[in-house]
Amino acid sequence: MPRKKPFCNKQKKKQLQAKRARKRGDPGSGASSPGAGVEGGGDRRSSTSDSETTDIRRINHQPNNRNGRHDPNRFRLHFEKESKENVEKGKKLAREKVLKPVSEKELEIGIDDIYPPEKALSFPQRPPWNYEMTRERLLKEEEKSFRGFLDDLHSRNTPGSLSHYEHNLETWRQLWRVLEMSDVYLLIVDIRHPVLQFPPALYRYITDKLHKQVILVLNKVDLCPPPLVIAWKHYMMSQFPDLQMVCFTSHPGEPGSTGEETRILQKRRIRSKAGWGKAGGPLDIMKACQEITAGRVDLSSWEQKIQRDAVAEQLDGDELDEKDLVLMEHQSDSSMEMDGPSQELYKDGVLTLGCIGFPNVGKSSVINSLVGRKVVSVSRTPGHTKYFQTYYLTKTVKLCDCPGLVFPSYVAKQLQILSGIYPLAQVQEPYSSVGYLCERVSFLSVLKLQHPRLEDRDQGAQPPEGLGWTAWDVCEAWAEKKGYKTAKAARNDVYRAANSLLRLAVDGRVCLCLRPSGYSCLREHWESHTDLPEIRALQGRRPEDQGAGDGDEEVSDDEEEDDEDQGFDRPKETEEEQPGFIVNMYNTLREREC
Repeated sequence: MPRKKPFCNKQKKKQLQAKRARKRGDPGSGASSPGAGVEGGGDRRSSTSDSETTDIRRINHQPNNRNGRHDPNRFRLHFEKESKENVEKGKKLAREKVLKPVSEKELEIGIDDIYPPEKALSFPQRPPWNYEMTRERLLKEEEKSFRGFLDDLHSRNTPGSLSHYEHNLETWRQLWRVLEMSDVYLLIVDIRHPVLQFPPALYRYITDKLHKQVILVLNKVDLCPPPLVIAWKHYMMSQFPDLQMVCFTSHPGEPGSTGEETRILQKRRIRSKAGWGKAGGPLDIMKACQEITAGRVDLSSWEQKIQRDAVAEQLDGDELDEKDLVLMEHQSDSSMEMDGPSQELYKDGVLTLGCIGFPNVGKSSVINSLVGRKVVSVSRTPGHTKYFQTYYLTKTVKLCDCPGLVFPSYVAKQLQILSGIYPLAQVQEPYSSVGYLCERVSFLSVLKLQHPRLEDRDQGAQPPEGLGWTAWDVCEAWAEKKGYKTAKAARNDVYRAANSLLRLAVDGRVCLCLRPSGYSCLREHWESHTDLPEIRALQGRRPEDQGAGDGDEEVSDDEEEDDEDQGFDRPKETEEEQPGFIVNMYNTLREREC
């Protein structure tokens, strides 16, 4: 036996890194070593999972299955890596830049600011195919088309201009299957920033090329002030008059309850896996589907199911009749790869609803509410749903759940992190995002912080002139208040504090709500709208709680974290507010005031 050659610690470290990479199944890592890529099942990963034009960061890694039949990392999120220069620049800026509140105008944002028409941002589309093509040829054509999309996108944009977007072809393939087999699409967005998650290219592709209908679901309405809910609804209708729109809540508040009581009640419902039948939006979605199908599908069984779920919540939620059980189908790889496009609408008298949207907008909560009980695990971690699944609500209604996808856009990366699109656990430099948040919310009144460079002063005291707040100061003060300390030196753990603040923003406890273009000009109109009492009752707010949910409530010391997404509901539309009327009214008021 040959004698082992000694080597240094650095070489040993590289050897261990290569071994871990082989176990993860990362392609190209340790390829020269014997058996590379075999243990992790890397041969099943698409060759275009990593873009050839940029450096990719693969996150949400799952342990491998030893039998090699299933690759749990096939649908991992693939985002572009942050350069070390940008990370160090952000840290330096967080220490030096003094935070200044932004103006009201800077909080307004329009659809053209995120998806500018002149840039023509698109999304990967499945190339044409037919049943005569073999599986290998089909996959090769899809990989070639996806690689061409990435090359074209990077060639037309300067480096660093685009925000994070999905680079994993396998996840886009999930979207293609849902688009092909669905009859009507539920495009779910977060009401706090709906234009971030509404790609016009996807809407035009569905309506112009597929000739199908979209229902926009404004989710998490409870996290937004009532006047802003109405303003966003009218803005989206003014931009897309033919768009069906429904507001949604998975756990509506009780009338007359305070905001804190509503939050506690929602946590109890989520933990007990009950309360899904009390959602306020399923009936509105069913009515919108009735209008779209125009009697071509019998939806009476769906309406009866909604009524049964509402009655069952008043009784024992654990007692389920066998006829109320929902059939769930897991789609295999082979069936997804060779399923043909559904050219026939409402085939066999069944309405297929496709649930699509960005990560962390509450798609799983919407599905659980439509089903009436928990059938999909929900999490605030983006990318939690990885596999395409179908659920039969009734014999004539079927749901298709698609993993969350991030489309190319020009949104600020800090705002993308605060909206929950990018996983917070993977953020290398969170301080710039904290600064972005503090400049847009009254963080001192919410967090009740004491400046770290002040001594013997009351909590929440303002620093003297010339000693302003920086993002680093905010993180250090929050770490001091919460008792976050490093393990060895017992210093304030500013990194943990920054992540804690970002989680409060994503959860809606420090609420950053963007406003549609022209909101400040029409503020008085929205604050006196006739639908306000109905929305406040839906959100569990009393008439005197007009400012609640606008980022001014103090964060309580109970920082218990739930791995649940929350969905929230909407007010009913008045008969006068039809799309044509809303477009003319919105534009007229905006021109008159501005």
